[in-house]
Amino acid sequence: MASAYKRVLLKLSGESLAGKKGTGLDFEVITDICKSIKKAYNAGVQIGIVVGGGNFWRGRSSGTMDRTRADHIGMLATAMNALAVADVLESMDVDVRVQTSIFMQQVAEPYIRARAVRHLEKGRVVIFGCGTGNPFFSTDTASSLRAAEIEADVMLKATMVDGVYNKDPHKYSDAVKYTNLKLEDVLNQHLGVMDSTAAAMCADNSIPIIVFSIEDPENIYRACMGENIGTLVE
Repeated sequence: MASAYKRVLLKLSGESLAGKKGTGLDFEVITDICKSIKKAYNAGVQIGIVVGGGNFWRGRSSGTMDRTRADHIGMLATAMNALAVADVLESMDVDVRVQTSIFMQQVAEPYIRARAVRHLEKGRVVIFGCGTGNPFFSTDTASSLRAAEIEADVMLKATMVDGVYNKDPHKYSDAVKYTNLKLEDVLNQHLGVMDSTAAAMCADNSIPIIVFSIEDPENIYRACMGENIGTLVE
């Protein structure tokens, strides 16, 4: 089966790597996620991945801590997640490179756009850690930035819900799911798909977003194949 996209940027939340444990790393869950990534990889999809860090640290919940320092801790959390995902993919014979936007040469390559693109062209999965390397920017913003930089055909946002709703489906039984949305609607209606900076960057660079549930990791492969899952935001 031919893939629908040549190159994708996959955003994985830190929470998705923790599974039902809620915190830390659940390697059974990570293995299932990586199996789906490998299927897409074997189908010829060039895959870049941005990982969050919420399974270890949430800077906005750090109380009175300086926001810049709290965000730096969060960036280090994403580096741990990037290394964990890389390790599982490598155990499946997937060629992987980890790049971080904070210099840590003993554990990862520094993020260099041209090198990242070259890795993708050579058939390597590239995992981007440490967000943008700057405080006050979310990993959603890092995802939209990396998607634009590597010229991804689509951004795949794996979440804990199966798409975009008009309100929180976990709180409201009458929440309505959208099949298709415009990025302008996401911004104007404050739908919470991602922060406004990330949504605006995708809009400015004409990058479509597919929002889907990671509870079934196979959805990563399905999204890469162009199956109608979740919500398409374009």
